[in-house]
Amino acid sequence: MESTPYTGSTRWPDLVVKKIDMNEPFRWLILGWRDMRASAKYSLRYGLGVAIISGLLTFGLFVTDSMFLLPFLVSGFFLVAPFLGIGNYQLSRYMEKGEPLHTCNPMDALKRNHTHIGMITGSFFMILQLWIAANFVLFSLFYEGISPPLDNFFSDVFLSEKGRVFMMASIVVGAFFALCAYMISAITVPILMDRKIDGFTAIRFSIKSVLQNIAPMMIWACLIVLIIGFGLVTFYIGLIVALPLIAHGSWHAYRALVPSD
Repeated sequence: MESTPYTGSTRWPDLVVKKIDMNEPFRWLILGWRDMRASAKYSLRYGLGVAIISGLLTFGLFVTDSMFLLPFLVSGFFLVAPFLGIGNYQLSRYMEKGEPLHTCNPMDALKRNHTHIGMITGSFFMILQLWIAANFVLFSLFYEGISPPLDNFFSDVFLSEKGRVFMMASIVVGAFFALCAYMISAITVPILMDRKIDGFTAIRFSIKSVLQNIAPMMIWACLIVLIIGFGLVTFYIGLIVALPLIAHGSWHAYRALVPSD
């Protein structure tokens, strides 16, 4: 399928998004698994790279006595994951067009719409920074300084009354940031790769896709959290498979939600 530019108005009523049923997210997962198996030599390489980088970042936190940041960076992983899957989106696009995978280059995806992909990626990192800053503020409200003492971190945060209140506040704040990030990123990067449109139009498409299909898109969000979460709790080893699987599935989510011009 050849990609074509979106030439219509960017007004909200003119953004055409398909209505999908509740089973669609599971179909995307099946198609993502098919793509990952067909391109395993390349797909798993991306997953391995992300797993190694994640491990190195965690080690950096350990050696700098900053492990209290780990829960927030793990949560932030979900915010930047849409950009991390760009190589897998490109692989699915090549398979869709019947092009040889050995010629697939993720940089080509960036070149097609690099300005707006860069803008959207920057917004993901801004949300991540706001999420971390919000937790620093919460720490300062409940503890002396910006974080609880590392020697009593677990008992102070998870077992004390003050810690439970902090955790509830952190969950509420995190859920807000997660919902905002999901709505603006659900299909934004794939559509920017595939069509010559501006970043704001891509965000509108993404938000409308979620709002118009609340139930199935929430199912897809839960699948993302479960599968990527499994990759994270397995000391990042599971990310080798989890990230490519979700990335390939997200490409098919975009294809199912936005009709061809």
